[in-house]
Amino acid sequence: MNQDFNFKDIVRHFTFEGAFIEANPYGCGHINDTFAAYFKKADGNTHRYIMQRINHNVFKSPENLMENIESVTRHLRKKIIAAGGNEQRETLNLISTVDGKSFYKSPEGHYWRAYIFIENATTYQVVENADHFYNAGKAFGTFQKLLSDFPAGQLHETIPNFHHTSKRFEAFAEAVDKDRMNRAKDVRAEIAFAEKRAADTSVLVDLLEQGKLPLRVTHNDTKFNNIMIDDITGEGVCVIDLDTVMPGLSLYDFGDSIRFGANPAAEDEKDLSKVWMELGLYEQFTRGFLESAGKFLTPVELAYLPFSAKLMTFECGIRFLTDYLNGDVYFKVHREGHNLDRTRTQFKLVADMEEKFEQMKMIVERYTSLQ
Repeated sequence: MNQDFNFKDIVRHFTFEGAFIEANPYGCGHINDTFAAYFKKADGNTHRYIMQRINHNVFKSPENLMENIESVTRHLRKKIIAAGGNEQRETLNLISTVDGKSFYKSPEGHYWRAYIFIENATTYQVVENADHFYNAGKAFGTFQKLLSDFPAGQLHETIPNFHHTSKRFEAFAEAVDKDRMNRAKDVRAEIAFAEKRAADTSVLVDLLEQGKLPLRVTHNDTKFNNIMIDDITGEGVCVIDLDTVMPGLSLYDFGDSIRFGANPAAEDEKDLSKVWMELGLYEQFTRGFLESAGKFLTPVELAYLPFSAKLMTFECGIRFLTDYLNGDVYFKVHREGHNLDRTRTQFKLVADMEEKFEQMKMIVERYTSLQ
């Protein structure tokens, strides 16, 4: 993949320190192209930066996306410095271009950006340590807290209606109706599962429209692998992947974290006996999140935290099922029926959450009372 780009030409447009050595593919992201770029400083030491090519097919306005990231990281840095923190590690730091911009657009139409590389910290694809998930909860809660006074309306929607679950359900219903790939006949059970829960999809958006939930700056993609975990302390150091930071609900961030992190199995696990919502992990994340964010969340936000976990999981499931019905045109697939496997893991999680819902509520109530 790195052979497709002339990195020697690209790096000269940024204010990197040192002489460029090489750039290699880095990480497990599925949307943007990410590279670790190595440079030799004057003292002979080698250091690295993160370079990314923004996928402008997914993010239709990279300029607006980068304006969001500039605004949010500037706000975060001020808050972190004021609290005596380390702004070089606790938020992403953009490297400016030679003409003072946050991104470089190549003659071929590619959008490039670069960040300081956060060393001695790791992202994990699955939760290997319950303490890590607790610390992830603290980190995402702190992210919410630090941005709680940022005017959400100033941010652009980088993907319109990203977590508008009722619109996601409308797209699913359209996919069933059109059945472009003649696949609906093979997934009647999954379609029925989704249709039975149609009423859930409008709950949060209705509360927002009624003014009962506040609009906040939210990350909107709070998977566990979007937290950098310190290699020594195990603490959540930095929230990364800010492409979907935009106006939203705090419940989106909490719910998506549980969807991804409290399931001990892979998101595309075929053996559904391995898929469930681990209450212990749910409790660890809830404890960390509320320790950081519990004091500024409203009573309505707190009350709907358990529901948000179920809803975000259901939303993801119907997105996978919609894509399967449409012919696998959005999510990358690596085998036949891949999106269907993903759908089934999400729906299994939804069903498990429904069985454990009262316990989930009790856990939230317990840690809310400690704030």
